[in-house]
Amino acid sequence: MTTQRLTMAQALVQHLAALRIETHDGRVLPYCGGVFGIFGHGNVAGMGEALAAQRDHPAHPLPTYRAHNEQTMAHAAIAYSKASFRERIMAVSTSIGPGATNLVTAAAVAHVNRLPVLLLPGDVFATRRPDPVLQQIEHFGQGDVSANDCFRPVVRYFDRLTRPEQILTALPRAIQVMTDPAACGPVCLALPQDVQTMAFDCPDSFLAPEVLRFRRPPADAAELQRAAELLRGARRPLLVAGGGVLYSQAWDALRAFAEAHGVPVVESHGGKSSLPWDHPLNLGAIGVDGVSGANDLARQADVIFAVGTRLQDFTTGSHALFGQAALLGLNVQPYDAAKWSGQALVADARTGLEQLQPLLQGWTADAAWTAQAKASAAATNQRISAITTNVPQDTLPYDAEVIGAVRDSATELGLDSATHDVALCAAGTLPAELHKLWRAARPGNYHMEYGYSCMGYEVAGGLGVKLARPDQESIVFVGDGSYLMANSELATSVLLGRKMIVVILDNRGYGCIQRLQTATGSPAFNNMLDDCIAPGGEASRIDFALHARALGADAVHVKDVTGLKVAMVQARQATRTQVLVIDTTHTRTTDGGCWWEVAIPEVSAREAVRQARSDYEHAQQQQRL
Repeated sequence: MTTQRLTMAQALVQHLAALRIETHDGRVLPYCGGVFGIFGHGNVAGMGEALAAQRDHPAHPLPTYRAHNEQTMAHAAIAYSKASFRERIMAVSTSIGPGATNLVTAAAVAHVNRLPVLLLPGDVFATRRPDPVLQQIEHFGQGDVSANDCFRPVVRYFDRLTRPEQILTALPRAIQVMTDPAACGPVCLALPQDVQTMAFDCPDSFLAPEVLRFRRPPADAAELQRAAELLRGARRPLLVAGGGVLYSQAWDALRAFAEAHGVPVVESHGGKSSLPWDHPLNLGAIGVDGVSGANDLARQADVIFAVGTRLQDFTTGSHALFGQAALLGLNVQPYDAAKWSGQALVADARTGLEQLQPLLQGWTADAAWTAQAKASAAATNQRISAITTNVPQDTLPYDAEVIGAVRDSATELGLDSATHDVALCAAGTLPAELHKLWRAARPGNYHMEYGYSCMGYEVAGGLGVKLARPDQESIVFVGDGSYLMANSELATSVLLGRKMIVVILDNRGYGCIQRLQTATGSPAFNNMLDDCIAPGGEASRIDFALHARALGADAVHVKDVTGLKVAMVQARQATRTQVLVIDTTHTRTTDGGCWWEVAIPEVSAREAVRQARSDYEHAQQQQRL
């Protein structure tokens, strides 16, 4: 065995740079698209030196991108993976202390959404000679604890390296988790700063890893037979497409299944874009923020075929939307496949759908059911066209009208927004409106972080999408509240020359939560900015366009929807990141949706709260147990 004398950091970086993956379509690409890094004393000398040496390597270059916030650079890395259907990753390197703990929220985002990201936080000295080092957390009762132990609950794999040789097993294990279709999620290798710089004899074989390939686990024969029997007995089946359809790249198999058997399809946030928006059997958004037609059929279905979805409460109406139906879960993760006492079919989504086909020859849903679904889908699309092409007069627009202007601006340049644009969002009112109204005809053109619904994901996520899909327009929809939480990666996008378009909808507060607040019987307070002025304070006047220009973007505050459409045409033709700001109202929303369980106080002096509690208890009776 031949070896090279390398530091642990050098071995890690060289292995990562050499790693290749065979994608589902047969291409062989670098597995790691780059490393986001913010350097501090905990990583600048070790990881920093190794990354600098690899950046321009003639055979295996590994780009390093400087960011402005550890949490948001990790969001960008997560968005990159999501936009790549989990086939590629990015890594993030931080110092110890706050640099590391800033990653914890992002780790939770990746964990909930089943997305891979390689977290490489610095750690305190393994030798403990200089303890307590700057930014070190000291635990009075556990000497081996550091701030990085915060990662343990929110990653799929955690390891703290105390010897340089440990990288030979720790890194492959981390990569194995990230490429496992069932276990996929974030991994964390905590790297003590002295261990990063320690040298060892690294085997040459570690620096020339084999090409990675994804597994497609087939279904168990008995489970497959039971699933086919359940479906063959269904007269009114409904297929719920989740994110697993996209990660498995099962969209062709899904279309073939739906068309062969006349099965209507509804889409969760994660699964939206699995079928083109105008497919006759695509009923659109399901659940709490779904369209009325999709939810109406969900209440009538006799079998729900949940494909690649973890059945989040927004998808199931807190498990009250289709409680009357038998449930079949096709999922690569057994934990998700068997949720809510459903019948499990554990398999890769594409493989499972393909395996079912020969067992379902001759079976179709009732013709009347299929016809009802097609009529509902057509009516929904007509309704969406009407809503999104409305131009309000003498009143502030709401999200639907903004979405329509953004979409239709593509037509002015001879583009089809449904195939060209990736719409991205995470929190507030906008996810509900985009779920109902955004039109996607290309898989992945709807990018919603709605597993953790993390405010502050949006701008950073838009950067990650642009890195993964440079040929498409990365369009970020973000409310004023979420933008204020995290916006610094606007500057990074300019620094890197990765143009995106950010549309800020300014309703002057947390409008979504205020509506929920008043709907549960409480008075409106502490959400809208004008309601939060303290004695001696003054009304908040935030110039978002000026702020965005200060970060290096081109920005404009448009007067109305017509002005937004004109500005969008110009933004599409620009080469630098564009920010468009428009004032909107939080008082209007698009109808549709279903009940969502939000706990209401059992005791209150307010009659409105008591009535909301009564309604709440009545709705709970519909939940699946």
